[in-house]
Amino acid sequence: MTTSLEKAAQWANNSYFDEESRQEIQKLIDADDMKEIEERFYKDIEFGTGGLRSILGAGNNRINKYTVRRATQALAGEVLDHSSKTGITNPSIAVSYDSRKFSFEFAKEVCSVMAANGIKSYIYKRLNPVPMLSYSVRYHKCQAGVMVTASHNPPEYNGYKVYWNDGAQVTPPNDKNIINRYYDITSYDAVKFIDFDQAEKEGFINWVGEDVEQSFYNDILSKTVNPEMCKEFGNDLKIVYTPIHGTGLIPCTTALAQLGFTNVEVVKEQAQPDSAFPTVSSPNPENASAMKMAVDLMKETGADIAFGSDPDTDRLGVAFEHEGEIQYINGNQIGILMLYYMLHNLKENGTMPANPYFVKTVVTTPLQELIADKYGVKSYSTLTGFKWICGLMNKIEKEDPSANFLFGTEESFGYLPHNFVRDKDGVASITFMSEVTLYFKKQGLNLIQALDKIYEEFGFSEETLLNLVYQGKEGSEKITRIMSHFRDLAPTSLCGQEIQAIEDYQTGIVKNLESNEESKLDYPVSNVIGYHFKNGNRLYLRPSGTEPKIKFYIMIQEKEGSLAEKKAKAKKVTDEILAFINETAEGL
Repeated sequence: MTTSLEKAAQWANNSYFDEESRQEIQKLIDADDMKEIEERFYKDIEFGTGGLRSILGAGNNRINKYTVRRATQALAGEVLDHSSKTGITNPSIAVSYDSRKFSFEFAKEVCSVMAANGIKSYIYKRLNPVPMLSYSVRYHKCQAGVMVTASHNPPEYNGYKVYWNDGAQVTPPNDKNIINRYYDITSYDAVKFIDFDQAEKEGFINWVGEDVEQSFYNDILSKTVNPEMCKEFGNDLKIVYTPIHGTGLIPCTTALAQLGFTNVEVVKEQAQPDSAFPTVSSPNPENASAMKMAVDLMKETGADIAFGSDPDTDRLGVAFEHEGEIQYINGNQIGILMLYYMLHNLKENGTMPANPYFVKTVVTTPLQELIADKYGVKSYSTLTGFKWICGLMNKIEKEDPSANFLFGTEESFGYLPHNFVRDKDGVASITFMSEVTLYFKKQGLNLIQALDKIYEEFGFSEETLLNLVYQGKEGSEKITRIMSHFRDLAPTSLCGQEIQAIEDYQTGIVKNLESNEESKLDYPVSNVIGYHFKNGNRLYLRPSGTEPKIKFYIMIQEKEGSLAEKKAKAKKVTDEILAFINETAEGL
C-alpha cells in the first residue's frame, strides 16, 4: 500500500499539477511535516452524498482545482449517461459560486470540464446564493447544477454542492452513481478539460444575468401571505441586515425593497464579499458572535430586528431586544414562528390551498406538527438536510399531484416558504421573517412574546443542540467511537427518563422497548440514532456530514404548570442530559 509520504512525493513530482501546487507539497516534505502530510494524503477527499467540502490546499484530501475537476468529471459522466437514457441531446448544467477564496475560479473549472465533455454551462455573471442556483437549474431546465461554497465553514474551507435536474441536491440513485464514478477516477489524467476562454468561444458558456434574478424575486414574492400589509406598513419595521461578507447583499436587499421593506440598514463593514471574513471568527449567523456587528447597529439605530445570512445565503440568523436583553432565537423557534404565522393567516384570509402539507426533519421540534394539525395541514418528517426535505417534496408531487407544499424547515436555521426552488432559501427567509415580525409588531408583540403566545396554546418545547468538535483523522476516529458506544449501549432509561423506543437509521430498525418488538424505519440509511422517551422528550445524535463534529439534538416538552414552571423544568432536564453526554464523550 502506498504511504502518505509516497503519495505526497508523487504529487510534488507530477508535471500535471502546476508549479505552485507542487512546491506547496514539496515544502511539507522538506520540513518533514509528517502530521500535515498524513492529513493531506491519508485518504482521498470524500465525495459525499452532497459533494465536497474541505480545507483549501494541495493534496488528495484537500479541495483544489484538481479535486474539483475530478468531481466534475464524475458528475459529467452521470449527466451524459442519464441524458443518453432519457433522450436529451443537448445536456446542460447551472453553476453559481459564493465569496470564498477561489470560488469563481473553481466555478470556471467546472464549466471547463463540462465543456470538454460536451455539456453547456449556465453560470451567473456575479456571485449568487444557493437558492438562485437551484432556481437556475429549474429555469434553464438543466440536467444538474453545481454550487461552489462551503456554506458557513471557517475561511480556510471551500466546497462543491451537487444538484440534480429537479433543483434539489442530488439523491439516490444518482448520488451513489456519481460517488462511484468519482472513486473510479484513479488518475487526474483521465479528467477531460479545455480552457475556459476556449469553452466560451465554442459556445459552451452561457452567462446568466439580471433577467433570471428578477424572475426569481417575482416568484418568491408571489408567495407573500399578506402582501398588502407589507406594501402599506413595511416602512414601519426598521431592519438591520448583514450578509457577513457573503452573497446576500444584492439579493436580500433587492427582495426586501420590492416587497415594501425599505427601512433597512446594512452593516457596512460586512456588506461586501470578502473571502477572509475579516470581522468574524466564523461566518455563521447561528452564532451570536457572527451577529455582533448587526446587533450593535440595531441598538445604535433603534431598529426592531437584526438579520444575518451565511456566505451562500441559505441560512437566516435573527436577533432583537426583549426586556433590555438581546435575544438570539434558535432555528426551531424561527421555524415555529414562520409556520404558525403562515398557517394562521392562510386560514384567516381564506387562502389555504386544498390538500396542504409541510416537511420537517426528524431532529426539528415536534411542536410544529401540533401547529400543522390544528390548521388541517399534513406533516411529513425526513432525514436531516434539505436534500431529503426537497427529495420528499418531489416524491409527494409525483405520487399526489393535488398536494400543495407550503413550508419546509430544519432546526439548523434553514427554511423554504415557497416551491420555486429545491433547497433552503435565505433570501425568501429574510423577506418572510420580515413579514412575520411586522405582523406581530402591529399586535404590539416582539418575537419572544409571540413565541410565548404560541407556547400557551400548544404547550412549551425547548430544543438544544450540542456540537462536539473533533478535528482531523483522530477526531474522525473519536466520532466513530462515540456513535458505536451509543449504538451498543441500548439503554432502557437515560438521566432518569424511561425510553419508549430506540431508532437506528443505519440498521433501519426501530425497537419498541415496551412491547420488545422491532419494526422497519421508512427512511434512507443514515448514521443517526434516536431515543423517544415515554414523556414525549426526544434525543438524537449523528455525525455532521459537512464538518468535523458530532451533533446531539435534545428536544424537551413540558405540559404541566405555568409557562415559567415549564421553562424551568425543561432547562433542568436539558442540563442533566448535556452533562451526561459530555461526560460520556470525554471518556471515549
